[in-house]
Amino acid sequence: MPKVRQHAVSLGGTADEIESLFYEALKQGDVAMLMDCWADEDEILCIHPGGARLVGHGQVRSAFEMMLSQGPLRIRVEQLRRIEAMGSAVHSVLECVELPTPRGPMEVWVMATNVYHKTARGWRLVAHHASPGSPPEERSDGATATPSTFLH
Repeated sequence: MPKVRQHAVSLGGTADEIESLFYEALKQGDVAMLMDCWADEDEILCIHPGGARLVGHGQVRSAFEMMLSQGPLRIRVEQLRRIEAMGSAVHSVLECVELPTPRGPMEVWVMATNVYHKTARGWRLVAHHASPGSPPEERSDGATATPSTFLH
């Protein structure tokens, strides 16, 4: 079982607080903080854009260690949509990740689904699934729409 460290946001908090801590950990490049957001269950899973399905703490931790080995992520979360019922919460977000390139920073858009379960230790992340996305478009009514190509 992973060791739990205490952070500014109580890990027994809401799904929203755990999600904030998850993205803050990415911004700080803090793998230990990031892993504190995950449930203790063996079957947690993570899929990064274009990547394989990672199952369990070892695979998830290794992937984030590799990702953050180059430093913290410059990431911004937009367009949060929530579904919460009983002991589960599903958050759909649009992530804007700034990547360094030889020509300067480039923004990459990612659609992510984060699934949380209410556990004995409070809300915890059990799945993070991220796919390539598109920047939001402004609609004529002032709302935003996200263009995409559908596979199914």
